[in-house]
Amino acid sequence: MTFTSAWRRPALWLIATLFVAPGVFAHAHLEHQYPAADAQVDAAPQALTLNFSEGIEAQFSGLTLTGPGDTAIETGKAKRNEKDKKQLIVPLSQPLQPGDYRVKWHVVSVDGHKTKGHYQFSVR
Repeated sequence: MTFTSAWRRPALWLIATLFVAPGVFAHAHLEHQYPAADAQVDAAPQALTLNFSEGIEAQFSGLTLTGPGDTAIETGKAKRNEKDKKQLIVPLSQPLQPGDYRVKWHVVSVDGHKTKGHYQFSVR
């Protein structure tokens, strides 16, 4: 094995890592939310709060909420927490009735990458 061939594979791996790794970390992933995924809450929340792995752009982010019978639930305008660029707050227009709810969210991170997902919770 020559000196150049011994370094070729690690060099290629390093180059590939430099180009691939930034893309892995360039998306806002949902880290936790309130109400929590699969939670059963006794008191209906006044807002949904979603916390992401990086800053988000509120004007390009939001969610849809569906309730019992797949009924669309009206929400207020999504806002980013003024003190935490990673937190999206969506006020609820009316108190939630007992039942199962599904949240479908979408966000654009501050670097322009889009992510989406969903989770569910229930109100007793």
